[in-house]
Amino acid sequence: MKKPVAPLALSAWAATAALLLTAAPASAAPATVWTVTPSPVAVSATNVGNVGINLNGLPMNCPKATASMLLLSTTGNPAVLGSISTPTFGAPGAPCSSQVPLVVTPTGPWKFVARDYDVTTGVTSGYVEDIDIGLNVAYLVLRVRGKSSATFSNATGRLTLNSVTGELPVTQTNDAAAVPVGSSLFLKAVYQIRVSGSSLPPKIVGTNP
Repeated sequence: MKKPVAPLALSAWAATAALLLTAAPASAAPATVWTVTPSPVAVSATNVGNVGINLNGLPMNCPKATASMLLLSTTGNPAVLGSISTPTFGAPGAPCSSQVPLVVTPTGPWKFVARDYDVTTGVTSGYVEDIDIGLNVAYLVLRVRGKSSATFSNATGRLTLNSVTGELPVTQTNDAAAVPVGSSLFLKAVYQIRVSGSSLPPKIVGTNP
């Protein structure tokens, strides 16, 4: 008579699972101490490449974008590392453009919030919150408010914004049939960050003492 194999299979599966659990490395604790060097520090932010905006399939591009920032060391998680004041999209001679007439009016201050730090790559991950952008797109008058996923790289000195669905919803519209409240705006922007009066970027390091 053949012996049942189910108990043996279950025992083997349990042993393998126990081995995998034992061998798996413990997750690194999230950073709670954020060190900005120098701190506090005023920095400038200038776009690298076009700022891309997309709303309901309509692409928009801004060839010029700038902002002023103040960064400082802090503690906590999430942690507000600084404010982004006077954000601008477009400039005289370099306006934002689309298939239709377009004016993009961001209003600050925004906040850069840190959530995670990768010690291997020197990249801080988090988001930029309190984003407030007015849009005049042809006859449409819209307002978008929310946040955008963001990263800062010590190696490049670049702050990258890359919003995902639901982060930047339309909060006001004059034509809900064309662009309903809640529609997602997608923002993609890369800023070169430099210490004011210098060509060097600041550094951000997150630790969990």
